[in-house]
Amino acid sequence: MQEMKQMVRLSKRMSKVLRHAPEEVGLTLDAAGWVDLDDLVRALGVTRARVLEVVEGNDKQRFAIEDDRIRASQGHTVAVSLDLPVAEPPAELYHGTIGRFLPDILRDGLRPMARHDVHLSATVETAVRVGSRRGKPVVLVVDAAAMSADGHEFRVSANGVWLAAAVPPNYLREHVS
Repeated sequence: MQEMKQMVRLSKRMSKVLRHAPEEVGLTLDAAGWVDLDDLVRALGVTRARVLEVVEGNDKQRFAIEDDRIRASQGHTVAVSLDLPVAEPPAELYHGTIGRFLPDILRDGLRPMARHDVHLSATVETAVRVGSRRGKPVVLVVDAAAMSADGHEFRVSANGVWLAAAVPPNYLREHVS
């Protein structure tokens, strides 16, 4: 149990550094969000094996490793360009939230807030899990087919999270279980 807590703690620390505050540990991400894996290991004061264990064991696949570099797959608040190609979305995508945000979302749509993009799920189950982090979840259905037909672009990260610049309210409806 203690081992799992340590892994979660390291995963959260890696997320913070690779998505929001690399400067706090003396790192600088490149334009695409990558940093040298060994530099991250030194900055965090952990072993390379421990970081690789977090990357491989992360259920949400939050991190990507390529050529001895590491980055967060999405969710950045620092300026990065993930260079993800435009992709054709499924007909519907989903977004998990909580009830107190629903009136604002249905009025204004989904906005990225501090992040670069709005995060969307391919399944209701994933949206429920995301929404459950802050309370009783509410799932919104995004008419991705209509958005795409109207010229909105979608991208999909390495871990399967669908990204959109924003989702106007006319493409949203509440999911009914």
